Formats: sequence, structure tokens, C-alpha cells
Amino acid sequence: MRVPSRSPGQQPGPPVSPAAPARRRAPAVSLRRTPATEPDLDAYRAAVADLLVEIGALADASCIAARQVLVDQRLREPALAAVLDATPQGLVGARETLLLEMARYQPNERSSAGDLAALVRIYLLSRIDVMWWRDAPTYLTDKQVNGSPDLVDLEWLRRRDLLRFRYQEQPATLLGRGVRAVRRRVLPGATPRTAGLLFRRTRREVVALLNDIGREFAARTPAATPPLWVTSLVRSAEHQHRLRRLGYAAMVPSGHCLGWAVDVELEWFERFGVRDTLAELLLARQRAGEVNVVDEGQAWHLCLAPAARQRLRRAYEAEMGV
Repeated sequence: MRVPSRSPGQQPGPPVSPAAPARRRAPAVSLRRTPATEPDLDAYRAAVADLLVEIGALADASCIAARQVLVDQRLREPALAAVLDATPQGLVGARETLLLEMARYQPNERSSAGDLAALVRIYLLSRIDVMWWRDAPTYLTDKQVNGSPDLVDLEWLRRRDLLRFRYQEQPATLLGRGVRAVRRRVLPGATPRTAGLLFRRTRREVVALLNDIGREFAARTPAATPPLWVTSLVRSAEHQHRLRRLGYAAMVPSGHCLGWAVDVELEWFERFGVRDTLAELLLARQRAGEVNVVDEGQAWHLCLAPAARQRLRRAYEAEMGV
């Protein structure tokens, strides 16, 4: 059993800013030894669901000690321990982090964790991401995200009509924020209520995944339905901690900081009557082993599975003609 690691992880290489997407050889497969059999993710998700019921029954402030005992006992069960022990922190580190998150939890309007059970769900299900990509380098700073050659600029692709999804960037100036606020008052509901992307960059395989989902979503919904909407992509660990200070349920470590996670809007599509269609489409991809899905309320968190990486890399290169 591993003890908590204080290391921030391997850093990405020297920043280089490509002018346009280019054909790149996929990074070499890690030589790190892995278990002979991967953990049973269906059993893990079922065990998380059972734990959430018990957490909900102990939601009162007077039940702090009982919650700690419950978490300590349940996380040692084989279905949960198998995944947590395969993360960089190991079982002990994951347990301590979860207990600390629970002790610090304060509900607020910014957080996707509306209650304590939601916090536990988001944390535990997102550990699948970091188990899958435990050997991936962490993007520690904003500069590393903006300069990484492993990421492509979505704006370059959008201007060439190569994206089957939409996004909006965070306003960079006070004037921009004012214009955004006025637009929301004049046209409420015209776009999802989200801050927008700080980084409009992501991995090539994630672009292929989102394009694939976007096409399937468009095929299953009425013609007037807006396209798939992305609310978050790659984040630096630096930005992840900024979000935590603002009250968001931004977990660490995170698949966003490894470059393999993305958040897509769900709640906004309720007004078009297609939220459940999108939800089922995403869950079907999870059942197929292509992604990990975490229901975070307004937006759902997706993380690409390593098993789908090669297919999606080929799909990106074929679609982009590189």
C-alpha cells in the first residue's frame, strides 16, 4: 500500500507553441508495471453509490465522527480499495484527502457539490481519471498549458469549421465582462451560464472525442438544437487551486491538469428537451469503456479512457488531414 506522495508529478517538456496542428507521433507507452487485471469499474461505481446513501444518512453536523469511521471502513473494501490504491496517492493518500475535503466542505453557489454526498461522489468517481492516467505529466502552470506541443488551439480549428461543438472564452478585460453581463440580461438563456474557457487548448484525442459526441448528439436531436457545448478543458494545477480558493469543487489531483478531462454542459439543454438524450449518450460511452463520466449537476465531467486513445488519435489525424 502506498503512502501519500508530496511530489507534484513529472512536468511537461519545454514549452513550444505550434502555429497549427501538425502530425505528431503519439508519446511512447509507459514502461511502468501495472496490475495483471484492471480494477472492476462497475463494482467500484456501485460501491460508491452505496456509500453515498450512507453518507446522506449521516449528513448532520453532529455526525462528523460517524462519517469518518464510515469512510475509513468503506474505502478499505476491495471494490473501492482496488481503484484508490492504483492512483498516485494510493489508498492511504486518497482516504486522507477525502476526509480533509469533507472536513473543509462549505456549500456555495459556485460549487458543483451541492451537498456532502455530491462532494464525495465527485471526488471518488474522479479518482478513476487519475488511476487511468497516473503516469501522465501534470500541467503545473498556465505557461505550460499555453506552450505545450501536446495540445492544440481550438480557435485555429474553429475558424476552419473543424469542430462539432461550441465553447466561449472567459472575457480578458473589464469591458469584455461588462459586455457579457449585458448580453446575459438582454438574452437570458441564449448560452449556458458559465464563465467560459480560460484555456482553449486540449489534446488531439479529446478533440476527436468531442467531435464524435457532437455528431452523434446532432443526429439524435431536432434540427434546431444547439450543438454540444464545452465548459472546461485543460487546466493547470495553478488554475485548479485558484478555482478551489473561489469555492469550486476542483479536485486535486485532477484529470483536467493531466490534459485528458473535459466538462460538457447538460442543464442548459433542458430548455430544448434534449438533456436526457445527451446524458444517455454520455453514459453509453462510459458503458463502452471509452470515457469516465461524473455527474456534476450543470455540467458533466468526462475523462478519456486510455483504451480509446489510439482510435481517437487516428480519427483526429484522418479528420484533420494531417
